[in-house]
Formats: sequence, C-alpha cells, structure tokens
Amino acid sequence: MPYIPNQQTPSTTGRPPVELGLIGRSLGHSFSSNYFTKKFHSLKICCKYSLFELESLEFFADFPTIYPQVRGLNVTIPYKQAILDYVQALDPTAAAVGAANTLLRTDDTSWIAYNTDIQGFEFALRAFLGAEPCPPALILGTGGAARAVDFVLKSVFGQTDCLFVARKPARADQLPWQALEASLLARYRLIVNCTPLGMYPEVAGEPPLPYAALTPEHRLFDLVYNPAQTRFLARGHAAGARTCNGLSMLHAQAEAAWTIWNQALNIAPQP
Repeated sequence: MPYIPNQQTPSTTGRPPVELGLIGRSLGHSFSSNYFTKKFHSLKICCKYSLFELESLEFFADFPTIYPQVRGLNVTIPYKQAILDYVQALDPTAAAVGAANTLLRTDDTSWIAYNTDIQGFEFALRAFLGAEPCPPALILGTGGAARAVDFVLKSVFGQTDCLFVARKPARADQLPWQALEASLLARYRLIVNCTPLGMYPEVAGEPPLPYAALTPEHRLFDLVYNPAQTRFLARGHAAGARTCNGLSMLHAQAEAAWTIWNQALNIAPQP
C-alpha cells in the first residue's frame, strides 16, 4: 500500500498535523492533492493531504492501524461503490446513492461514508443549464459517479427520464453502447459522461456516440476535467451543442468534503 507524502503547512504549536487524503487505484494525476494543499496554506492551518494508491480495498481494513493520523479521506475510481462494504456507517447521501466519495474517521477504527458528488453535480448542472429545464438524460457509465448524477437528476431536477449506458447492462434502465442510435439522441438531449474515456493521458478516447446526430439543442456534460475539452466535448461543440467539463463539479464536491471534515474535526488556524 504505497504512501505518497505531500507538503503540509508547518505546525507552530508542536501538534502533529491533521492528515486527510485520497484513496484510489491510480492517483498520479490527482486534482485533490494540490487543491487541498493550497487551501491549507491559504487558511494557515496545520493539515496534510496525502495520496494512498490501493491495489485492492482489502488493504483498507488495516488502514487505521497503518495510518492512525489520517482522519478523513476522499474516494475515487474504482472504489466509490465497493467502499461501502468497508465502513461502519453511511450518511443518508451515501445510502441513497449507493456510493461514497468522502469518508470521516469517527474513532480509532470506525468510518462514516458520505457522497459529496451530489452537491458537486447539482452546483455544476445548475450553473450549466441556467434557466433551462433539465431535458431527458443519457448517463454514460454505471459507476459511483453515475449513480450520483442519476440521483441529482431525479431528486433535485425532477427528471425521471434517465437512461444509463453500460458495457454490460444489468437492469432495465441500462442500455448497451451499441444501442446508441440517432433516434435515441433525438429524445435524450442531455448527455453526461461519467466514464474516464478521454481523460489524460488517454486523451484520444471518446464515448462511442453517433456524434452526427448532435445538434445545438444538445447539452454535453463531461465529468472529466483534464483535459479541459475532451474529444467528447469538442465534437459536441463542433455540432453546436453547449458543453461543460467537470472542473466546477470537482471544486464543489471538494468544498463539501472539507465542510464535513472541518465541522467534525474543528481544525483551527495557526496562532
């Protein structure tokens, strides 16, 4: 279980820093480390944010013993759903979505799971759509982030006409990629990419859509933020569709996670 330390704000009190971090399988291009490190410096608080690459969640059972100083974690691909089997309690957000991206350690060995992707996607989609009503949506992917997107579309925006697109459909509301035809895109005008297709460094990737069927009436939202314009978004833009990447969602979910941690841990500024 590799440990990758990051810079921290030095303590002037002699107390060890509060440590937070991120778990996932491949974290070499993580946004969170720089984001939170800059935040800690700006707030002048004694915190540290570290990356923990886990080949398997089997290692997570020993996490509090190996890293007792870690009090909060973000969770990323591919563990947002599987992590629920390794925590002791679920916040209503994680329970409703069936996935978590934020953990808080409540004592020596216990974790509670939250889902702040909900706040992140709601914030970003409201800004993206503005006064427009939310159209029927295709959700590309079926992982933890896709579940949060579906939850927000239905419970916040009232859009119940949502279809998942999956490599291996397992439910009635899931379609295989090969079923994506032009006639389907005529109905589903919001397309949300919740897959890593097109993400750095594999920037040539793109969801296999019938891109010729896109129009200025379509709205394309990509949870990928690096690069800022994926091939998915570029092809949508070329067709006249409005597009949005996942950076604003990422910022909003990170701030929601910070609120959870800071309210529980009461991380005070340096004197």
